[in-house]
Amino acid sequence: MSTDVILPQWGMNMQEGTLVKWLKKEGDQVAQGEPLVEVETAKINSELEAPAAGVLAYVLAAEGSTVSVGTVVALIAAPGEKVERPAVKATPAPPTTAAPAARPTTRPQPASPSASGTTTAQVVPAARRLAQQNGIDLASVQGTGPGGRILEADVQRSIAAPAAPLPGVTPLTGVRKTIAERMFQSIQSMAQVTLTTEADVTEMVALRKELLGQWRQHRLRPMDQDLVARAVARALREQPRLNATFEGGGVRQLEEVNLGIALAIPDGLTVGVIRNADKKPLLAVAQEIRELAVKARDGKLSPDDVTGSSFTITYLGSYDIDAFTPIINPPEVGILGIGRMVEKPAVYQGQVVPRSMMFLSLTFDHRALDGVPAAQFLQTVKRYLEEPRWMAA
Repeated sequence: MSTDVILPQWGMNMQEGTLVKWLKKEGDQVAQGEPLVEVETAKINSELEAPAAGVLAYVLAAEGSTVSVGTVVALIAAPGEKVERPAVKATPAPPTTAAPAARPTTRPQPASPSASGTTTAQVVPAARRLAQQNGIDLASVQGTGPGGRILEADVQRSIAAPAAPLPGVTPLTGVRKTIAERMFQSIQSMAQVTLTTEADVTEMVALRKELLGQWRQHRLRPMDQDLVARAVARALREQPRLNATFEGGGVRQLEEVNLGIALAIPDGLTVGVIRNADKKPLLAVAQEIRELAVKARDGKLSPDDVTGSSFTITYLGSYDIDAFTPIINPPEVGILGIGRMVEKPAVYQGQVVPRSMMFLSLTFDHRALDGVPAAQFLQTVKRYLEEPRWMAA
């Protein structure tokens, strides 16, 4: 029996993926679990593996094409089995939970013509009206409903699609395009407010120097980001209103503190996740940050590495940035921006003396909480950094 190879949903927010490179060609023998195609999504580059052993009978989506979650991208035939190329490729609606790597093959039946132009896909009435009002050719619209049915949201995407790029203009594609769409969605859909404070981290710097010798055996050098991450995780446990997501018109309070760490990847950023960060010692948090950074650099982040964060921190101190306005990673309700540590004159115990200072910038979703609890959270983070000896326990 033949098996469909479908694009799974690697994370709740994943809607589509771009097929970068097929690693097998039609007629090749494949083993179960063997990589078939490289896939680029909003968060990671990954490999879609063969759900069954056999022969790669048909490749149904070309390199460079972007397909929706649940789309059949290839067909694997059992040894000795002869199958016909499917006449129609269905693009089901994205599932609400992670899709399995494969499912038993079922052949979609061609839909009866029901749309203007040359399309044979079914069209819901609201989508047809919207297309007529905006001059959209339904033949150019990819349906994401059951059996490839064209929904109103599909037409809306076509309306919002950018025009052909001007000469000399490089269109956004792949990860860069997805980041642009998500950041625009974040700004458009949230009431984002940024609060900034300056922390005296002189004692944190002293602790970091002490840890330098202790961590040498672990081949690890303590960094500002490590200590801030640990302080944020503890603050989220004690001030949990920012450890939440905004979904379905309401706030979902989360039990686990899964701290997101903004990571640089080629052509963009992604968010690695440290799960249960509030329950881990400083050394363990630092080790996980390094592991995620190495995976991001080498393009080896897994779906589990980049999904499920409850709050994110982003660090620009190494680029000589003091304060900035970070954009929330939806559906989270907050993000903390970390600026550089600078030694400068400050008033301490009635004297003007050199102190190590650092700016912290908290952006929060005003729909989910008001300014006072957000300020209390930022104040808590600041206090934990100014009095950091608890981290060494």
